[in-house]
Amino acid sequence: MKLALIPPAEQDDDGRYLNLDPEGSHGSIATRLGFFGRRILTPFRAGAGAAEHTTEAQVSIEAADSVQWVGHSTLLVSMHGLHFLTDPIWSNTPSPTPPFGPSRFVPPGLALQDLPYIDFILVSHNHYDHLDVPTLKKLAKQFPDTPFVVPKDNAALLNKHGVNNTIELNWGEQTQIGNLTISCLPAQHWSKRGIGDTRQALWSSWSVTSPNKRFYFGGDSAYFSGYKLIGDALGPFDLVALPIGAYSPRDMMQGSHMNPEEAIKAALDLRATRVLPIHYGTFDLSDEPLDEPLARFETALQTMTNNLSALILKIGERHAF
Repeated sequence: MKLALIPPAEQDDDGRYLNLDPEGSHGSIATRLGFFGRRILTPFRAGAGAAEHTTEAQVSIEAADSVQWVGHSTLLVSMHGLHFLTDPIWSNTPSPTPPFGPSRFVPPGLALQDLPYIDFILVSHNHYDHLDVPTLKKLAKQFPDTPFVVPKDNAALLNKHGVNNTIELNWGEQTQIGNLTISCLPAQHWSKRGIGDTRQALWSSWSVTSPNKRFYFGGDSAYFSGYKLIGDALGPFDLVALPIGAYSPRDMMQGSHMNPEEAIKAALDLRATRVLPIHYGTFDLSDEPLDEPLARFETALQTMTNNLSALILKIGERHAF
């Protein structure tokens, strides 16, 4: 199935995928060198301001339409009797060379062994904090019949590690699992796992719709024109989960990560009723204080709109939507 209003991702002459909007700045060489130098000190950074953790889920895991924040961009979503995960990561260090890399400051809000049966798994792109091979291998072993739904040219990486039940989609393509329709949608981002593979695998956002609810998972993205396109094609959404962190230094991050104010604009473009902030307060990925994204998000919500409510969860908290 295809969506008429959503164009497929294009590739350049070298096979590298292109964003829908022109590329934003990724900062000067000096900015980038300084940033990566500071990341070396990540293991020594204190966890002050990290997201709150709770063991009180609020609603049952069997609730018809509900969402639980496991941490970072990992959500356990239940819709119409089915359960799915977004960008699952249970590892402590999303890195090609753990234990060197970003530190997890808050434990996952749910243990892998406590998951219900997972009907499918969504992966937005191949960066290590979103496509975590150790976690995906464990999930494939725990749920051998569960499909992993990924953007184009990501299945080969999963297959290499024994995760073979994959569904690969381009922007604008859809698949059906039970009574849920899954749509692969644009994001303004990029991909890279190692040397020489920049943009060789597609990145995406996702929508999941049931007969009575519409959910959107933003993955990782800068603010771009695609949000209005998606809202016009598939909105209004009952709940949109959007990234609000990893935006500093701004001249380096603005081409691939939204700040909290832009996340509010994106939610409005998507014609959302409610917005769930994610991608903050779990790992040390950038220069802003761990508690700054949520504080800015709450201020922006109050000052920028009266037509949008927020679902702000603690890690481990589960709530109906």
